[in-house]
Amino acid sequence: MAERSRQRLITPPEGVPLEMQVARVGDRLAAFLFDALIQFVLFFIVGLAFMLSGESLDGGGGGAIAFLLIFLIRSFYFIGFETRWQGRTPGKKRAKIRVMDAQGGPLRTDAIIVRNLMREVEVWIPLALLVAPETFWPDAPWWARYLFGFWTGALLCLPLFNRDRLRPGDMVAGTLVVEAPKAVLLPDLGGQRPRTQQLATAPAWPEFTFTDAQLDVYGIYELQVLEDLLRRTDPHRRKAFAAVAQQIVDKIGWTGGKLRPEPFLRAFYVALRGRLEGRMLLGERKADKHA
Repeated sequence: MAERSRQRLITPPEGVPLEMQVARVGDRLAAFLFDALIQFVLFFIVGLAFMLSGESLDGGGGGAIAFLLIFLIRSFYFIGFETRWQGRTPGKKRAKIRVMDAQGGPLRTDAIIVRNLMREVEVWIPLALLVAPETFWPDAPWWARYLFGFWTGALLCLPLFNRDRLRPGDMVAGTLVVEAPKAVLLPDLGGQRPRTQQLATAPAWPEFTFTDAQLDVYGIYELQVLEDLLRRTDPHRRKAFAAVAQQIVDKIGWTGGKLRPEPFLRAFYVALRGRLEGRMLLGERKADKHA
């Protein structure tokens, strides 16, 4: 029951509904702590470098530079990794979770920047005020520390009190943290694991042929999505076939003739699977279209 409560059906622009699992709070916390550990190591290196150079961190130019470097590490660590690794950081990769657009679209750079800069308001500023309020508020009254403690606790616990486990940064940026899908080849639709050479040389629909360049546009993740689509038996499957087939045609630039959606998708599935299996035999592995 708990696993089912984390399931979300998201329809991306391609038109194929994807069933995703919202990441557990424990996994998110573990990922953050792992990333924070890496950051503190980087902070230590920065401090050590300043100590060895003889610069003072108590004030003046040395302190300002150190503060700027710590801010850049603190904020752009997450922004850099999530931009380059499609919503993952070392901690998220270790926890097998990732950030995605809540509507199923591409994860935009501006959304990544917003969700991570919000962490300053959510975590770092209230945490600094809680630990050393006199630094920011020299004449802070006795109740200030309790106020900052409530601020920190309320924001950190917010994911526990909403269905999608969203923190404020996710709410503002329109993002969602989910379990990363496993990029593995599923059993063939016919129940038998097809042989790569047969797939490549003897397509079941000879009117649909694809070049290696066209097949290399997609990877294992997209093959899984297509597999799920072809297994559908609901009344709306043909409409979904037509939308996805046209999406693929536009993406790969296919100009082979009349488009019959279901035969086209099955032919593309067979050809793409054969191409991916052939590349894996050569030690090449393409996880998705972004790889």
